[in-house]
Amino acid sequence: MNRLVPSLFFSAALSLGTGTAQAGLPGQAILYKNPQCGCCDEYARQLEALGVRVAIVDDVPIGQVKERAGLPYGLGSCHTIEMGEYVIEGHVPFEAVERLFEEQPDTDGMGLSGMPIGTPGMPGLKQEEWDIYQFRDGEAQPFVTL
Repeated sequence: MNRLVPSLFFSAALSLGTGTAQAGLPGQAILYKNPQCGCCDEYARQLEALGVRVAIVDDVPIGQVKERAGLPYGLGSCHTIEMGEYVIEGHVPFEAVERLFEEQPDTDGMGLSGMPIGTPGMPGLKQEEWDIYQFRDGEAQPFVTL
């Protein structure tokens, strides 16, 4: 599986302290984003409310992060998260994230392309169904529709 390689600094920062994550979620995550993206910060805050410690990295080229993660072309969003053994792309609803860690499929990660209104971190009410995909080796397949 493709995995991001965080710097020792961020790995050490994440290992400080402990928290209890819900529904089998890992206790820590690294969120890669552009410095000016506030919706990514809100997603991180909501993930932290579930008990996941989030280190935000906003000083690396986000396109390179997505490429190293093996994200399928054209299915990106504004942030990429390394969490446990998986990569999570974009504003994936936490129900799907929890399902990923409960089922532990043989995949590199999952994502929700774009920035859909009503998803965690995005303002407004849900306006449509969200098609969350999983990916492996740069190829996407359906995971769940919420």
